[in-house]
Amino acid sequence: MAFASGAVVANIYYLQPLAETLAQAFHASTGAVGLLITLIQLGYAIGLATLVPLGDLLERRRLLLVLLTGCAIGLTAMATAPTLAVIASAAVLVGLTSVAVQVIVPFAAHLAGEGRQGQVVGTVMSGLLIGILLSRTVSGLLAGVIGWRWVFGIAALVTLAVAVVLWRELPVHQPTVRMGYPALLRSVLRLVRTERALRYRMAYGGMSFAAFSVFWSTSGFLLARPPYHWSEIQIGLFALLGAAGAVAARFAGTLADRGHARWTTAGFALLSALSYLPLSLGRDSVIALIIGVVLLDLGVQGLQITNQSVIYPLRPDARSRLNTAYMTAYFLCGTVGSGLAAAMYAWVGWTGVCLLGAGFPLVALLIWLLEQSGIRRRARLAGI
Repeated sequence: MAFASGAVVANIYYLQPLAETLAQAFHASTGAVGLLITLIQLGYAIGLATLVPLGDLLERRRLLLVLLTGCAIGLTAMATAPTLAVIASAAVLVGLTSVAVQVIVPFAAHLAGEGRQGQVVGTVMSGLLIGILLSRTVSGLLAGVIGWRWVFGIAALVTLAVAVVLWRELPVHQPTVRMGYPALLRSVLRLVRTERALRYRMAYGGMSFAAFSVFWSTSGFLLARPPYHWSEIQIGLFALLGAAGAVAARFAGTLADRGHARWTTAGFALLSALSYLPLSLGRDSVIALIIGVVLLDLGVQGLQITNQSVIYPLRPDARSRLNTAYMTAYFLCGTVGSGLAAAMYAWVGWTGVCLLGAGFPLVALLIWLLEQSGIRRRARLAGI
C-alpha cells in the first residue's frame, strides 16, 4: 500500500520540474504553465470532495481499479497532447482520479490495530512522500534523456501495473455504510459541523500545504533561470532533498500515538514558516535553498501525519469521509497557494513568493493559539 500510494501520487507532481520545458515547447507564458499545475491540484481537490467518500459506500478494491484506470487514460492523453489546452484537460482528469491514494490511506488505518494507527499511517505516508520526492527527480531525468512526453507515457504504464497489483493483493473490503450518494456527501458536511478537531486539522493542513505548494510550483522557474540555469535533470535531482519529509512522517506518527500531537502541531507549523528565511536567500545561494527545502519538507510532512493521526480515530466508521473533508481543504488551499505563487512570481519575483509562503504557516500558528485558548476555556468551565 505504501508503494502504491507513492506511485499514484507521483502523477500529480510530474509537471512541476517541467514548467520551463513546457513553456518553451508550447511557446507559453509562465502564468499559463503555472495554471497547469493549479488545474491538476484543482482536479485532485474535486476528486477528494466527490469520489473519496465512495470508499465508505463501495467495495474499495473495485473503486481503486476504476480510479487507476481513469488515471492511466489521462496520463496517456498528456503524453500525446498536441496543445497545451489538451494537456490542461487531461491534467484535470489525472488529478481527479489520483485521489485513489486517499482511498488507500484510510484503508490502511482500518486494517491497523488500535494504538498503531499513527505508525501504520506514517508508514504508508512515507511511501506516498517518497513518491512525491521521486516524481520530480524521475520527471527531470526522463525529460532530460528521452523527452518530456515519455514522463507521462511511462507514468500511465506504472499506474496500470499498480491497479493490477492492488486488485490481486488487497483484501475485499465491504462498505461500512448503507445510504445514497447525496446522503453520503451531506454526511461529510455533517462531520465537519460536529467534529471540532476535524475543523482545526483542516485549517492546519490547508495552511501547511499552501506553503508547500508556493515553493514547489515556482521552484522550476527559479532554477531554470539566472543565476542557476539548471537543466531538467538538475532540477529533478534537486527534488531529492525532499527525503527529509519521509523521515518526518514516521517520526510524527509515533509522536502522535504517544499523545504529543498538540505540541508537534505548533512545532511543525513554526518550522515551515522559518524555512522561508533560508529559501528567500536561495535566490542567489544554493546552500540556503537546500537548507530551506529540507526544513520546509520536514515541517509540512510532519504536520500532515500529525493531522491524519488525530482525525482517523474520531469516527472509525467514517474514515473515508473524514479523509475527504480534511484532504479537500488541504488541496484547495494548495491550489490557492500555487495560483497565488505563480502570480506573485510574475509580479514581484522570488522575494514576494517567499513572503507569501511564510504567511500561510504563520496563519496556522495563530489558529493553533485560538484552539489552545478554547481548550483552556472549556477546561475552566468544566472545572466550575
